Amino acid sequence: MHPVSYRSPNGRTLMLIGILLIAANLRAPITAMPPLLAPIQADFGLGTTAAGALTTLPLLAFALLSPISALLARRYGLERTLFTALMVIALGIGLRSVSAVSCLYAGTVLIGMGIAAGNVLLPSLIKRDFPNNIAALTGAYALAMGIAAALGSAAVVPLAKSLGWGGALATFLILPLAALAVWIPQLGTRAAPASSTPTPLYRGELLRSALAWQVTLFLGLNSVVFYVAIGWLPSILTDAGLSPAEAGSLHGVLQLATAIPGLLLAPMLRGRRDQRLPAAAAASLSFVALMGFLLAPQFALVWSIVFGCGTGAGIILGLSFIGLRTENAGQAAALSGMSQFIGYLLAAIGPVAVGALRDSLGSWQVPLGLCAALALMAAIMGLLAGRNLRIGT
Repeated sequence: MHPVSYRSPNGRTLMLIGILLIAANLRAPITAMPPLLAPIQADFGLGTTAAGALTTLPLLAFALLSPISALLARRYGLERTLFTALMVIALGIGLRSVSAVSCLYAGTVLIGMGIAAGNVLLPSLIKRDFPNNIAALTGAYALAMGIAAALGSAAVVPLAKSLGWGGALATFLILPLAALAVWIPQLGTRAAPASSTPTPLYRGELLRSALAWQVTLFLGLNSVVFYVAIGWLPSILTDAGLSPAEAGSLHGVLQLATAIPGLLLAPMLRGRRDQRLPAAAAASLSFVALMGFLLAPQFALVWSIVFGCGTGAGIILGLSFIGLRTENAGQAAALSGMSQFIGYLLAAIGPVAVGALRDSLGSWQVPLGLCAALALMAAIMGLLAGRNLRIGT
């Protein structure tokens, strides 16, 4: 089978559309849940901890399945593994919409498992098939993630008023079903397993590489502050005096703002071998916004946009580093698995730890200050990960 670079233009276009549709599934099914936690809690009598698990479980699934995804791709091929991941997401969305608490949790876990595979394997697919357009395509699929998540968060509450929370969540089935329909032709283009996906031999190399750890920590710290904001921003803002409606709107604004860097970063990064300045700047924007929420919450709209732009740029740069700092698709998938395992493990712990800290102290001042410190650490990691180096060289 010829490499994808020799496909017809129509075939490459279909592949690109498929990548963007897969990306649309990688955030919206889980970020749609927080706005509906109140009616779900009321229906099932869930406590705060049990309800919070519905946002933490997908992140744990991301962490646990990330290292396995690359091995599955090696055995079955990238295309088939991504197709299966979409089927798992669809099954999870359907199961989560059933009015039974066991189905709610089981569906949530399945969604997390499917998204984990997509998170890990899309950077590897781009590295393999579009090695000269890594930053541009990473920006495009981050844009697709952000737009789908923002639209989903904005639509889910109005949909719940007419369809109930189960019906509203069920509407998200359109995302995996559309991606599955477009992705079917890819199953025949590369029937053999993707031999360039990693073997366990890469693991020791990555664990011994300072650069691999720098990329991992840049992504991980960015993920922590992003998911803390996704989980707690409405509470932070209502405690600061905003109404629940205003806080909910700004939660959506933040997610929409994460899509903005997808439009701007690709031209800035094109032909640029060193990404230290953009990486440090992205994390610094998150730091400024977190300090803004802490010291001047009356300007929360500004800080929501700044934070969304900072974390959105951090996601694009971190995912781009997976391709830019590696030698081949196999090494890229291995680094993707390592960085996303550790990153999402931190992201799962972060919101729980920050919430517990807020409950023990009675205010958001220390938790927000701690998150700002983590953003500064991410800036340092960006200065290191953004150097024009490759793992093993």
